[in-house]
Amino acid sequence: MHDLSLADIISGLQAGQFSSTELTQGYLARIDELDRQLNSFITVDHKAALASAEQADQQRAAGNEAALLGVPIAHKDIFCTRGVRTSCGSRMLDNFVPPYDATLIQRFNASGAVSLGKTNMDEFAMGSSNENSFYGAVHNPWDTDRVPGGSSGGSAAAVAAGLAPAATGTDTGGSIRQPAAFCGITGLKPTYGRVSRLGMVAFASSLDQAGPMARSAQDCAILLNVMAGQDPLDSTSAAEPVPDYCTDLDAPLSGLRIGLPAEYFGEGLDATTEQQIRAALQELEKLGATLVDISLKTTELAIPTYYIVAPAEASTNLSRFDGVRYGHRCEDPEDLLDLYTRTREEGFGDEVKRRILVGTYALSAGYYDAYYKKAQQVRRVIRDDFMTQFEQVDVIAGPTTPGPAFKLGSKGNDPVAMYLEDAYTLAVNLAGLPGMSIPAGTADGCPVGLQLIGRHFDESRLLNVAHQFQQATDWHQQRPSLSQETAA
Repeated sequence: MHDLSLADIISGLQAGQFSSTELTQGYLARIDELDRQLNSFITVDHKAALASAEQADQQRAAGNEAALLGVPIAHKDIFCTRGVRTSCGSRMLDNFVPPYDATLIQRFNASGAVSLGKTNMDEFAMGSSNENSFYGAVHNPWDTDRVPGGSSGGSAAAVAAGLAPAATGTDTGGSIRQPAAFCGITGLKPTYGRVSRLGMVAFASSLDQAGPMARSAQDCAILLNVMAGQDPLDSTSAAEPVPDYCTDLDAPLSGLRIGLPAEYFGEGLDATTEQQIRAALQELEKLGATLVDISLKTTELAIPTYYIVAPAEASTNLSRFDGVRYGHRCEDPEDLLDLYTRTREEGFGDEVKRRILVGTYALSAGYYDAYYKKAQQVRRVIRDDFMTQFEQVDVIAGPTTPGPAFKLGSKGNDPVAMYLEDAYTLAVNLAGLPGMSIPAGTADGCPVGLQLIGRHFDESRLLNVAHQFQQATDWHQQRPSLSQETAA
């Protein structure tokens, strides 16, 4: 059953082909068997998952028809879950058990979904490889010597390996799309404000956005139907009406204009990856789309802008972790200053410390105007650049990443090289646009992702384009060859 799509699982449950209990038992057994190889989960609660599955079976027998009733889902360990540890991949929150559920978790619970557990991630969502976790690196199921991408690498690896049919993720600068590309799954970063951020531990508040990760665009549409919508308790959530994202999946692509930024196909792009992306674009052309050459001249500004804005907001958000209220606390502090310094020194990893230092510097009195204020001004220019291009095209497309997944440890000592892995994804977050990655080929034996970028709140169009591509190709149906023998 682990090869079934989310849509097939829902149909099978409705038809009585299997029960939620049987399904959940199967996934839990698979996690026990294979996750030693991947380290994709931080917390798995067998007892709670099976209890939820049994309850779902009883509710279905009583006539309940909730959207995801009895469907097993994994959640990135950045969403607060009542009574279940929420660590954010950090020692700082290793002992934190929230007293409430994030709005996203509430919506999944209301839909009848069964939580399998919490997935591994880069600490506080800071990273592009999922090597920055207090609980150890996650491994790519296509090649366990390679990274799965980050920061939602645990969710991506779990879905790709069939340990969960779908998972939640968060995307601050590509953290859904990049691991989706590296692991050969479909990942959608919605428009900023489309999904509530309440109860999602903040990294960079003006950039963070939750989204679905699954095997297909159809599965992501089903998940987004549950996740999207205004939250009166979240002032950053949008009041924009929420459509049924499954309605337009089968619409033809005739007349669709797809923009191809010259900057996404230049220096730094792996040759085989470019070949696969070009082939995928030709497939979209066969389906009726028109390819239009465009230029996003601000592309080179995205990385320096992001790495001022994001660390600045992270510095502010992480100032609350001081050993006083909750989370890690150093032993036997001599005074208040010692409590603060040793708690933060012990609780945070190197990448988090690096970004806190950069962000604090950028926000300091002598440098605020030169760095943070200037970065915010450039951010608006980047957004306007996208808006100008969307006057002549409906969707923008290109590679999700410069190449396939890289080897574990190969970039750990070179932060700049690591940051360049997000060269094609960062601008989408700075502009608040929706973006998604879909499997579109292979390079060096690993998956390659095609990125689609849309206008604000135009997720339906992205899902339509992705679904039509997946109806014509089978890249999203390919699976890594993990087995019991390799896990032993």
